[in-house]
Amino acid sequence: MEQYTEKIKNLVIDYAPKIAMAIAILLVGLFAIRIFVKASKKIMEKQQVDITLQKFLGDLLNWTLKALLFVTVISKLGVATTSFAAIIGAAGLAVGLALQGSLANFAGGTLIMIFKPFKVGDLIEAQGVTGVVKEIQIFTTHINTPGNKLAIVPNGSLSNGNIINYTAEGQLRVDLTFGVSYDADIKKTKEILMDVLTANPKVLSDPAPTVNVSELADSSVNFAVRPWVETADYWDVYFGTTENVKLALDKAGIEIPYPHSVEIQKEG
Repeated sequence: MEQYTEKIKNLVIDYAPKIAMAIAILLVGLFAIRIFVKASKKIMEKQQVDITLQKFLGDLLNWTLKALLFVTVISKLGVATTSFAAIIGAAGLAVGLALQGSLANFAGGTLIMIFKPFKVGDLIEAQGVTGVVKEIQIFTTHINTPGNKLAIVPNGSLSNGNIINYTAEGQLRVDLTFGVSYDADIKKTKEILMDVLTANPKVLSDPAPTVNVSELADSSVNFAVRPWVETADYWDVYFGTTENVKLALDKAGIEIPYPHSVEIQKEG
């Protein structure tokens, strides 16, 4: 018993300072990390960094500093950091192999937040989905489709594919085509179509709308109608112009041709 008691005393004497130092480093380190992360977030707010990117960078900084602090505390307790680093590396490799898809999405989310091909509120088309960006997360991006459906797109495929941002330039051109009969007066038809566009307050005057003959089709003369609009007014102008053109052409007596079925009767 005396021998065991003596050994315990020696262990306490040897390790007490190390344990005290490790606890002190841990407490001071956690406090310093909290202050540093808060200061970093305030700097990003002043620099008007995107909110999603602020949260991502803040979390990344927080966990990186805590990991370094943990290694420092362990080393003060006498644990060999080289073997500890080897264990972390092996564990990291195993986790990386198991989460290849998730890591690709994480990397894609990081690229999206840094290079900003789109932001929350933009109307985009990507990966077969068209809609307004609702939220950009670390692994996925949430998009509201025109039918008010929520599409969740992985950031890995999103960052590596083609992205069409309809909002980036601030204005959109509405591409419409209307066909009229060959008997119709071309100049009069162009005037009617242009009047429909200029009468719509949501159609921009700069760039000016255009109306041109685009094709002499089999049964119709087709006109390319191209009004410019603000992004938010796209569908209102698209549907409104389609309806108003039909009404205006009917009023002017201009025929919009449609396929006719011809019955052939056999004799005998």
